[in-house]
Amino acid sequence: MKEAMFYKKMEEDSVICELCPHHCRIKNGFHGICKVRKNVGGVLYTENYSKISSWAMDPVEKKPLYHFYPGSYIFSVGSFGCNFRCKFCQNWQIAQITKVPTEEVNPSELVQIAKSQKGNIGIAFTYNEPSIWYEYVYDVVKISKKEGLKNVLVTNGFIEEQPLREILPYIDAMNIDLKAFKEDFYRDTLGRLSHVLKTIEISKNYCHVEITTLLIPGLNDEEEEIEQLAKWLSSVDKKIPLHFSRYFPNYKLNIPSTPVEKVKKARLIAKKYLYYVYTGNIDDEEGSTTYCKRCGEPLIKRNYYNVKKLIKGKVCEKCKEKLDIVI
Repeated sequence: MKEAMFYKKMEEDSVICELCPHHCRIKNGFHGICKVRKNVGGVLYTENYSKISSWAMDPVEKKPLYHFYPGSYIFSVGSFGCNFRCKFCQNWQIAQITKVPTEEVNPSELVQIAKSQKGNIGIAFTYNEPSIWYEYVYDVVKISKKEGLKNVLVTNGFIEEQPLREILPYIDAMNIDLKAFKEDFYRDTLGRLSHVLKTIEISKNYCHVEITTLLIPGLNDEEEEIEQLAKWLSSVDKKIPLHFSRYFPNYKLNIPSTPVEKVKKARLIAKKYLYYVYTGNIDDEEGSTTYCKRCGEPLIKRNYYNVKKLIKGKVCEKCKEKLDIVI
């Protein structure tokens, strides 16, 4: 265990964790909502520091990031625990369960392992929620940045402003999960929409940002809500890529899968407000292709994780519009 950052000591050996907006008041011997931060004698410790549950070389498109070094591979790592309780959790085996097999790897070792991977552009903290792995991630990204690696967070965005601003100078890209555009949906996951929106607004000023929304029938797939989401995101930046992914039954949610046409329709609605909208978890050539925002010329074609780049530089070959892609 390692002493946690961002907490306040209270009376009778209790503490208040200030890492995420839950602000858990934790009694001696107990954990916070995330199940990985524990009060021991009035000191808050993080139990997942340096504990790796999974790692793999992934296409960067799998994060998903479509405008960040397209066609590249990135060393992806995860631990365990989460500060949300999503019934549809895609990685519940490590996000919702803490007693999982792990390997102890210190920050310097992880960076060296990442550097040894052929064709690797950096480190992506993913699979479970990286913000509750904060102390380890923070130590790793400071080293990896100096070593020339790119740092990526795949996150639910539910983090307080101070810790977010402290880590962002070391982060190159984020995919933030915007689960819905209504507070009652977030209440069911133990989160709050307003804090996630703030994370998006702040992060956009520091690094490359893309957004993912998993469309779930009857819960967050109404056309009016999709339009509100896209409209708000366009007010932050019309160039932010938005990914609509098809839901499949998982963990504790067994409602039928999202109809393919519903995902495609969501893209068309959002395209009224945003330059780049994609579909995920479906076979959709148009919804996975990047087009020039000015002339509509195809720039990058994708068949799932097979990427064909039709660009040679940083501008559209046809109209010379500057590309909104990190290359």
